[in-house]
Amino acid sequence: MTDATTRAAEAADALRAATGVDSFDIALVLGSGWGGAADLIGEEVGSIEAADLPGFDAHAVAGHSSRMRALRTEDGRHVLVLGSRQHFYQVRDAGKVAHGVRMAAAAGATQLVITNGCGSTRPEVGPGSVVLLADHINFTGATPLAGASFVDMTQAYSPRLRELARSIDPDLPDGVYIQFTGPQYETPAEVRMATILGANLVGMSTALEVLAARQAGLEILGLSLVTNLAAGIGGETLDHSEVLDVGASSGPRISRLLADIVEGMR
Repeated sequence: MTDATTRAAEAADALRAATGVDSFDIALVLGSGWGGAADLIGEEVGSIEAADLPGFDAHAVAGHSSRMRALRTEDGRHVLVLGSRQHFYQVRDAGKVAHGVRMAAAAGATQLVITNGCGSTRPEVGPGSVVLLADHINFTGATPLAGASFVDMTQAYSPRLRELARSIDPDLPDGVYIQFTGPQYETPAEVRMATILGANLVGMSTALEVLAARQAGLEILGLSLVTNLAAGIGGETLDHSEVLDVGASSGPRISRLLADIVEGMR
């Protein structure tokens, strides 16, 4: 058992003790704008501050919850909402970034819905759009994997879950997400580079978590909320307060979408 696996197991045990839930079915990582979905998915049956679990640092980013929440759906499934997302720009440690999804897997989860707020390189897919992740590019130069961990990433984002999402909203466009290190926003030149590489969504999360989730065998669905046009695309300067504003205004609509997707997941 690796150190990362041991730490995840310890955190999962503490999570079970705090929430009273022995095993979870689904884990959710709720990025900017997505937090309201939790209240539509099910009844909260337990929670704990992330900083009180082994391996988590205190929460520090505006727009993200600091709690781990255990929800029970109407049909009796248990959903773990992973608060206090640990971003690479905060900790500069890919293992810490991956700790939440590894804990979720150790606590029994077999499916992961990972969301984010991001910039778009396509003016026609502007702020407020929800994009279904088809693939990603890890541009951080880091990985949470160690040793001979040859994880297949051919279908990192589950075709089955993508089909489910499309059955609920047939108009969801596809996207390829690129994770930069942050915390600075990308330059216009970096955005142009990203488009050459094949990305049309830019952000500072997701890819490292997905690597660890695939290693753990989780089935993954990725959803991005476009909060702004990427640098050099819209002609405007970027401001985090605008990201939060778009997240707030889009919240009820995207929360309903996510809740309907979780209801259909089996």
